[in-house]
Amino acid sequence: MSDPALETRRAFGVLFAGVSAAVFAGATLSELAFQNNAPFYYYAVIWLGSFGATFGVAWPRFRKAMPAIRERMKNSVRWSAGAKALNGICWAGPFASIAAFPSLYQYLILLGIGLGNLSTYLMMKKYSRLDNREQLIVAAISLAALPAALAIDTSLFADHQDVAVMLSRMLIALAYGAGGTFALLARE
Repeated sequence: MSDPALETRRAFGVLFAGVSAAVFAGATLSELAFQNNAPFYYYAVIWLGSFGATFGVAWPRFRKAMPAIRERMKNSVRWSAGAKALNGICWAGPFASIAAFPSLYQYLILLGIGLGNLSTYLMMKKYSRLDNREQLIVAAISLAALPAALAIDTSLFADHQDVAVMLSRMLIALAYGAGGTFALLARE
C-alpha cells in the first residue's frame, strides 16, 4: 500500500521538474532566437512549445499525478478569506507589477515565484498541517536568486541584457528543478 502524502509530494515533483525543463528549454531557445534576430512572435511559439513539448512528453506520468495535485490544491479552499487574499497578493502582486515596471520583470518574476511559493507553503502548514518542503525549496532559491540576478544584470552582463535575462530564467529553472528533485527523491 502506498502513502498518499508521498504520492502527492512525488506528483508535485513531476510538476516542478516539468516546469524546470520547460523554463530551461524556453530560456535557451529564446536566447537563440534573440541572437538570430527572430521575429517577436517566435517567443510566444518558443514558450508555448517548450511547455507543450515538456508536458506532452511527460503526459503519462503527469496524468497520473494530476489527481494528487488537485487534491492538495483543494486544501486552500478551507483557508480564511484573509489567508486566500494574502496568498493571492503574494502570487499575483509581483506579476501584476510588471505592467508598471517592465524593466524589472526578471526580478518581479523571481519575487512572485518566491513569495507565492513561500506563502502557499506557510498557509498549507498552518491551515492544512502539510509540510510541502519542495515548495519551500522553490521559494528559498527564488528569493535567494534575486541578489544574484541583480548582480548578474548590473555588473557581469550589463552590456548583454539578453544574457542577464536568460540567466535569471535559468535561476527559475534551478529553483523548480531543486524542488522537483527533492519531491521525487523524498522518502516521507
